[in-house]
Amino acid sequence: MTVRTHPSVTADSLVARLFQVVDSRSWDDLGEVFADDAVYERPGYPALEGLARIRHFYEHERIIASGAHEVDQVTGGLAAAACWGRFRGASRDGTALDEGFADTYLVRDGKIAYRRTYFYRAAI
Repeated sequence: MTVRTHPSVTADSLVARLFQVVDSRSWDDLGEVFADDAVYERPGYPALEGLARIRHFYEHERIIASGAHEVDQVTGGLAAAACWGRFRGASRDGTALDEGFADTYLVRDGKIAYRRTYFYRAAI
């Protein structure tokens, strides 16, 4: 399989832009980082399939009202990358949020085609 990448995009710059868009709640800019047919998997939700579904999640379903991602590390190449860090903010009901996270990405043509988020909580 040949993976085409956008020459001016790096894993670091794509992850930085993703969290800039999300943390600033710039939903109109989600298409800059997610492919139209992107799939986003995260705990507690069925797979979010397609840019429109991902946008709906961020605008209407996500419990977060405000906050910021702090990325500790981005690793891998642009075709397949991962990052980890911490999110601090507030939920829609005002509860303080402080959560470690890790993401994996598959990238196509400089945009995220697949994203999976993990949280650092005991689950099993």
